[in-house]
Amino acid sequence: MIELDTSGFWLSALMVALLVLPALAFAHLLKQNFKGRHRLIWVLIIIFLPFFGPILYFLIIKNYKKVNHLRKKIRQYRQQF
Repeated sequence: MIELDTSGFWLSALMVALLVLPALAFAHLLKQNFKGRHRLIWVLIIIFLPFFGPILYFLIIKNYKKVNHLRKKIRQYRQQF
């Protein structure tokens, strides 16, 4: 029976994740309309938590967008009256 050494694959996948996830998070962060302080906080989180920071960013920003969209709708509704 032939044994395959998959440790190199998992190490490569981890290295790619450590490089690609922060890059994607930074690119997405630049497109967002954050205030200066919030953007700086996210940059620090992404830098100092290399794997979990970008994941945390994408999980939180998803909810942030929903809340901001809802706030805009409420503001528009109130302005009508």
